Amino acid sequence: MTVKTFKGYARENGDFGIRNHLLIIPTVICSNQVVNRIAQLVPDSVAIPHQHGCSQIGADKDRTFDVLAGTGMNPNVGAVLIVSLGCEVVDPQQLAETIRATGKPVEFFDIQNVGGSVKAIQHGAEIARRLRAELDRTKMVDVPYSALRVGVKCGGSDATSGLASNPALGVAADTVIGEGGSIVIGETTEIIGAEHILAERCQDENVSAKLYEIVHRFEREVEKVGADMRGGNPSPGNIAGGLSTIEEKSLGCISKCGTAPIRAVIEYAEQIPNGGLYFMDSPGNDIECVSGMAAGGAHIVCFTTGRGTPTGAAVSPVIKITANQRMYDRMSDNMDVNVSGLLTGELDLAEAGALIGNEIFEVAAGKLTKAEILGHQEFSINRIGPSL
Repeated sequence: MTVKTFKGYARENGDFGIRNHLLIIPTVICSNQVVNRIAQLVPDSVAIPHQHGCSQIGADKDRTFDVLAGTGMNPNVGAVLIVSLGCEVVDPQQLAETIRATGKPVEFFDIQNVGGSVKAIQHGAEIARRLRAELDRTKMVDVPYSALRVGVKCGGSDATSGLASNPALGVAADTVIGEGGSIVIGETTEIIGAEHILAERCQDENVSAKLYEIVHRFEREVEKVGADMRGGNPSPGNIAGGLSTIEEKSLGCISKCGTAPIRAVIEYAEQIPNGGLYFMDSPGNDIECVSGMAAGGAHIVCFTTGRGTPTGAAVSPVIKITANQRMYDRMSDNMDVNVSGLLTGELDLAEAGALIGNEIFEVAAGKLTKAEILGHQEFSINRIGPSL
């Protein structure tokens, strides 16, 4: 049997990357400007500015650490530079050691000890140039298709999402799993009303119980603050696009993960296992959800949209898929795959799924997505607690 392969990057821990990013991580919001300037000075580096890392406690502090560590551990990252201020709650040395366990080079320093922003930018740029030069010497190897971990996400949805682009992505998801790869679906908020259907697909009662628990956990959090999901989900754009209820949206949402059994329910930013379908407890917010998938090790995220959205991700290529021809004509600069032929009869479901599957393989082999070409490197950490 011939093993389907593409060219990628072998990592010391036995994993493979489809990109070879130099990642520059600020441990705290106070380091954002420094990491941004370093990234501007050193081509082919990626910075992930964020608003966290200070005045956080308990599970909220742990989540920030886990997302930063997971993003650095993502196999698309070849080396990491961590920039701290010097007095935040995220420990830069612990962060470096956690990422370094994957075998990739990791360096860190703090702005206070270096002597302020200007000196920190100069110091960081010197380190980043050296790390980038080392990465540029990395030789590419044959990577088995079975190594791929792919996230499936929808955002800016309309009626065409549930009718066409999500089911087509589900066909492609089944193909990835059939090749031995992994699919992860998230958006706990967007399975409400359809959670019983996914629960029936869980491989055992324990997984089913965990799926129900994360839904109930979210509902309890909403009740605590006396809020109503309606107006936030479905969003005003969803409603204008023809989605009337969260149940209607959820039924379309779950079709994008195909038909495989759900092997496990994992927490936000938890590492995605190899092979099969997994559910990640994550918000519907596009950037927070995709960032959690990337922190979990997703190589690629496939993102369906009917209304249109330009966002990408810092370390994982985001493939934009639509079945809305009018939107595609307006926003073709942002869209990678057009499956609107499903609605006109020019494509059947298998053909539409094959278009997406081929795009996944080509992006894994090095083709840049529209979001990558346009420089979209959005990153955001989902919070679960108050600031002190």
